[in-house]
Amino acid sequence: MRTLALSSRSGRDVELRCSSVVVRVDGAGTWVPGKIRNPKEEYQMFLQKSKKMEGGPHNMLFPGMLQLETLSHKELTEVMKTAVLYHNGPLVALNKPPGLAVTGKPGELTLLSVLPEIGQHLGLSQELHIVRAPGKESSGLVLLSSCPRITKTFQNFFIQSRRVQKPTVTYWAVTVGVPATPKGEIQVALKLDQVRGADLTLKEGVKKTLTRFFVEDSTPDCALVKLQPITAFPNQLLVHMVLQLCPVLGDHLYSARVGSVLGESFLLPVETSVPQTQVLSELLLHRLHITPKEMALLPLHLHLHQILLPQTSMAPTMLIAPLPPFFSQTLWNLGLQMSDGPRKK
Repeated sequence: MRTLALSSRSGRDVELRCSSVVVRVDGAGTWVPGKIRNPKEEYQMFLQKSKKMEGGPHNMLFPGMLQLETLSHKELTEVMKTAVLYHNGPLVALNKPPGLAVTGKPGELTLLSVLPEIGQHLGLSQELHIVRAPGKESSGLVLLSSCPRITKTFQNFFIQSRRVQKPTVTYWAVTVGVPATPKGEIQVALKLDQVRGADLTLKEGVKKTLTRFFVEDSTPDCALVKLQPITAFPNQLLVHMVLQLCPVLGDHLYSARVGSVLGESFLLPVETSVPQTQVLSELLLHRLHITPKEMALLPLHLHLHQILLPQTSMAPTMLIAPLPPFFSQTLWNLGLQMSDGPRKK
């Protein structure tokens, strides 16, 4: 566990604990990240803690994943209370696990369904509203506000930033394959359409989309990529990486569009590639320590890591969410790293 040290305007320090990051917020609302451990340190800490568990860590295939089908509304509420990363006045930020839908139908277990209890737990008198959040299968930062004025201020900031093509969110992704260039822009027009009964995002649409990418680290068959979407479109990042012939690890929706013959990747026609469990090489499965039968359980390795915010009196200008344990474990297994440090041999 790491500590969030928050200095309130009264001068008192408030400590919050989260899984992977140290931050300090001063009286002016500046959020200063502390030292972030590299993936090896994160995974080794996980292994040491797991020794206290019966059977060790190998009983936890993807640590940090929620078994939503086994959770009650009350249990999910308690889990999400511990996921709060930042709280100041009406502004709240939390770290969403993958697989948890943000919204849904009445009666479904979603993040929205437990927001009233989270707001009550934080002592908020008004209802929390979602300002920014990743998709269901992605993990990472969710920005919430109980003040309509603050919500509107942030939404206007995101709209204006999009107009001038200034990125406000940063994702980390593990990709199967390595982009042809270390950095670049992906621009393509997309559309939503039905393919064999499934609602999918397709190329050659009318909505112009743009994503900037930077390869942080790579091995011959995979990469750690920083993604900054400038536009917002359903599954934009997944489709953009597929068009680069580098589907995101755990993408069981679009990865089937990428075929391979004799080690050369190519795009398959949309009509012949339906959503299915991602297929990985035997070597990559071995490095991930999973079997083909366990592939269907592999979570999406797409994490909303950072959100930039406008300058206000109650909010930092940047929020950061630590990686889920399974993500750090994957980086260690694949020999990928986010910064200088020892690499797995």
